[in-house]
Amino acid sequence: MTDLRTPRSLPFPRQDLAASLVVFLVALPLCIGVAVASGVPAELGLITGIVGGIVTGLMRGSSLQVSGPAAGLTVLVLEAVRAFGLPALGVIVLAAGVLQIVMGLLRWGRWFRAISLSVVEGMLAGIGLVIIAGQLYAAAGLTAPASGLDKLIGLPGALVEALGSRTALVSLALGAGTVLVVVGWRRMPRRARAVPGALVAVLLAALATAAFGLPVETVRVSGVLEAVHLPGAEALSSLADPALLGTVLAFALIASAESLFSAAAVDRLHSGPRTDYDKELLAQGSGNALCGLLGALPLTAVIVRSSANVEAGARTKASRVLHGVWLLLFVALLPAVLAYIPLAALAGILVHAGWKLIPFKGVATLWRRHRGEALVLVATATAIVAVGMFEGVLIGLVLSVAKAAWEASHLRIEHSDDGRDAVRVRLQGTITFLRLPQILDSLEALPSDRRVVLDLSGIHHLDHACRAALETWAERHGGADAEAVRASTAPDRHEGAEPGSGR
Repeated sequence: MTDLRTPRSLPFPRQDLAASLVVFLVALPLCIGVAVASGVPAELGLITGIVGGIVTGLMRGSSLQVSGPAAGLTVLVLEAVRAFGLPALGVIVLAAGVLQIVMGLLRWGRWFRAISLSVVEGMLAGIGLVIIAGQLYAAAGLTAPASGLDKLIGLPGALVEALGSRTALVSLALGAGTVLVVVGWRRMPRRARAVPGALVAVLLAALATAAFGLPVETVRVSGVLEAVHLPGAEALSSLADPALLGTVLAFALIASAESLFSAAAVDRLHSGPRTDYDKELLAQGSGNALCGLLGALPLTAVIVRSSANVEAGARTKASRVLHGVWLLLFVALLPAVLAYIPLAALAGILVHAGWKLIPFKGVATLWRRHRGEALVLVATATAIVAVGMFEGVLIGLVLSVAKAAWEASHLRIEHSDDGRDAVRVRLQGTITFLRLPQILDSLEALPSDRRVVLDLSGIHHLDHACRAALETWAERHGGADAEAVRASTAPDRHEGAEPGSGR
């Protein structure tokens, strides 16, 4: 765990300068790749990265969390651009940012921590599957179907088509080589790993494309200023469209949840100041509002960049601000370099990023310990692939609430009888009037000539109707024998007195 409590004689420690360069090198290919995968100009991803570094980075909230365009919103952005057009993207992001600011001012940031982790992980898994499927088409230079389900179903046919085309095979090989470099770079010596594997993979792919004249498509560059589109009156009027408002809500909720869960994860990596979730939500909203005004991609906190920032030894928020400065300088001085980057290499980067979004170990662990949570995770991911992002998340939330309601109302009745002492009946869970017939049927089936120990220690709640019914049953079962029914260790939080002789 990184210790942030170190003295410094400079405006920012030298560790922040080194960390900012590492984060810049990690962010550069991801900003471009996320933009291309979202169906928008590559420059818009860089603009969002700059805003996330300089604007959101300067604001209070989380000390070391780094924001920018995220793979987690790629599917949602692509759907929005296809449904409403690129000019409407800025309005959607602007409105989502304003909504985040309002939620921050209302101090709703902490409530996002109450969202079921299974829903969030299921959301990321579904996004990861859609990203992988879509980018496999891009790696082969093919056009991907619109829906996530069609992407998966169409993969065998796409593979057959790619095998019959030399150009597609070359493009696929370049994408596969990119993935291999990213994965294998982690086995390199520690000094070599100071340069991010994603950047190395993209540089090698660009060099191979230029040196051998490979017939693959590269990033198209039109200039950052040309890519900026301020929302016009026509685009703003689209806010009256209920479908667009639903997309705004999805952007705001999903971006907020992803950012605040990322903040919780980053807090576990260092020993410095903890995240103020309401202020972090304000910071994310302010960044998205500016991105919307510029017509750029939405931003969220990105765990890949944030963890790289911590691991590189960052001490203050200066590192994330400086990484935005380096992105700005790159865009101003070296924009033509983007035209040498093959799209197949970016597809490989995003296939790897999508793979990392799928919590394989987490699903296995949940299945062993909490199968209900595992089912919520899998159902959320499946719904996102089959139906869509917004609908899939809503389905996951509904399932999570239904699971919680079921567990809250679930009742277990256990009997133990050795034939000599009293019959022991243990009640566990929540006892309400809805469960009263089940409880009374079980109790009335007990032998009338045996003593009963009623163990209430596992009860979370006992309502008035059930308390009265248990007392009536105890009196009827015991008759003149006051010790025939004895209640055992009923916690003080239960309503009413214990049934039986102890009441």
